[in-house]
Amino acid sequence: MSTTPHSMGGNIRWSRLKTDAVLFLKSDSGAFVTTFFDYYGLVHKGSDLFPGREGLGKFDTPQRKKRAIEDAIRSDVEQALGRRFDASRFLPYVQMHEFEGLLFSDADAAATGMFEPRIAPALRAIRALFRTPEEINDDRATAPSKRIEQIVPGYDKVIQGNLAALSIGLAAMRTACPLFGEWLTTLEKLGESGG
Repeated sequence: MSTTPHSMGGNIRWSRLKTDAVLFLKSDSGAFVTTFFDYYGLVHKGSDLFPGREGLGKFDTPQRKKRAIEDAIRSDVEQALGRRFDASRFLPYVQMHEFEGLLFSDADAAATGMFEPRIAPALRAIRALFRTPEEINDDRATAPSKRIEQIVPGYDKVIQGNLAALSIGLAAMRTACPLFGEWLTTLEKLGESGG
């Protein structure tokens, strides 16, 4: 699904995403649609709340929050498409951390990729506080990018973030971030089976 100016960056509006997903699925009966956005980018209040967003306080792990939101999103899209819809064609993915969470998959490679080898110990120390990098996004003030910005003044998300990701590699990210790895495996299986 292509993105539009209305759905790029910042807070993601559910009404826009749902409209795009439904239209795309209706227009191509052989297509699959997935999402990729971070939990903290979801609209938190107002009339355009993501399905399942309220009541997440009862879940004690990021994994359970993720599943609850994804199930609610899937259900809402299925309802909009009707009974004839093949539910396996819509694969919502909510990343429980922002992009920079993935960069904590390998602190040494991230530091090397950013051309800042001196920061590796600080990245390792942050990573050691959490079971997986997917749990680092515990607050807007201490989100992964904010933590990196404190260590690397002037951190450039686009340039340094991408260089760090390339240095780390997908294999290390999916090993360190099992929820992310699970989503990639699902997509790979679609490719292997021809969709």
